[in-house]
Amino acid sequence: MSAKKRPFYRKLHNQVLLAAAFGILLGATAPETAVAMKPLGDGYIKIVKMLIAPIVFCIIVSGIAGMGSMKAVGTVGAKTLAYFLFFSTLALVVGLIAADAFQPGAGMNVDPAALDPAAVATYANAAHAQGIIPFILGIIPENFVGAFTQGSVLQVLLVAILFGFALRTLGERADTVKELIDRITKVLFVIVEFLVVLSPIGAFGAMAFTIGAFGLQTLLPLLKFLVTFIASCALFILIILVPMALWAGVSVLRLCRYIFEEILIQMSVASSEVVMPRLMEKYERLGMSKAVVGLVVPAGYSFNLQGTNIYMTFAIVFIAQAVNIPLTIEQQITVVLVAFLTSKAATGFANAGFIVLAATLSVLPTVPVAGLALILGIDPFMSRLRGLANLIGNAVAVCVIAVWTKDVERAELRRRLAVPPQLDIAAAKQL
Repeated sequence: MSAKKRPFYRKLHNQVLLAAAFGILLGATAPETAVAMKPLGDGYIKIVKMLIAPIVFCIIVSGIAGMGSMKAVGTVGAKTLAYFLFFSTLALVVGLIAADAFQPGAGMNVDPAALDPAAVATYANAAHAQGIIPFILGIIPENFVGAFTQGSVLQVLLVAILFGFALRTLGERADTVKELIDRITKVLFVIVEFLVVLSPIGAFGAMAFTIGAFGLQTLLPLLKFLVTFIASCALFILIILVPMALWAGVSVLRLCRYIFEEILIQMSVASSEVVMPRLMEKYERLGMSKAVVGLVVPAGYSFNLQGTNIYMTFAIVFIAQAVNIPLTIEQQITVVLVAFLTSKAATGFANAGFIVLAATLSVLPTVPVAGLALILGIDPFMSRLRGLANLIGNAVAVCVIAVWTKDVERAELRRRLAVPPQLDIAAAKQL
């Protein structure tokens, strides 16, 4: 017996689309009013982010405690890290090659002396605090509770892994704690379902502010940069991610349809982290274990930012072309090597992608950091595109790693992916 079809306005993705459209309309017609809507977007992001740390902790602890052996956990972790490092580096190379091929900055003939360093001073100053050593030390929290208050997913990841290993070591003596964590996880996901009804409000506020504050006209002078970056991401998806997804037995298009609501929310509020709890829940519904989902998804937010990586090398070459500073092969290799290190810190704080881009430029004396002023105006739009590519890249990654580690069979993954996303959670778990 088929379920009764829900009305158009009752579907979440339609609500988000309509809310974003109204936000764009308000931003274009009444900019001052639209800018005042900013708290709606910020509030939604904050209220969802408050659940990320406890959800990540509970899922990882429950997953590790329930795995057959410590070796299995190590295998998943090693394969995840290998996958992330290889494909994130590949994304850097693709961004570099695409910028050389499309030449988005050619012909702009910008005088470096005319650039205003003050426009990007805030980002340049913040970039000085970024680096591989501060990043590694930043994974270690000041104390156990601090991991949940600092907003760092990697700190929570570290604490959760240690806690999960401790529960495994205690064995049956820790059964009460394991059961409690499982029950808390269920409660947290119910809260997420409560909060999801607020996503159209967040989408409206975020889009209204972005258009009201920056205006669609901001895109026009850099339309070639925008279009060629989109083409670069599309090529990466078609040439790299599609074959990887097919190897795992899934279609990228079907996978995107499965997480379509999360894509719309991310594109509206310009934050990938707010959809993390819902994504983790959906991946579990595809038959993946808590351990794989708990390790792969949070780690992907730091180590598998493929859209951000493409953007970093693409933007650096664009700025060099715009100010007529040709980069040699050796200098371009240096760009990739430096970006490989700095890109691992491109999450966990506001304007992370732009700040890490400034950090990369600060150690490359050839290209002026002030050149960031050329793309500062359209970065609010670019952040949404980067986030979209990151989201798709991580969706493919979790499927590939789940199949690679034999956590789920290809046929089972395909079968569950064919289930409509709106299907009731309880019904989906009975498949």
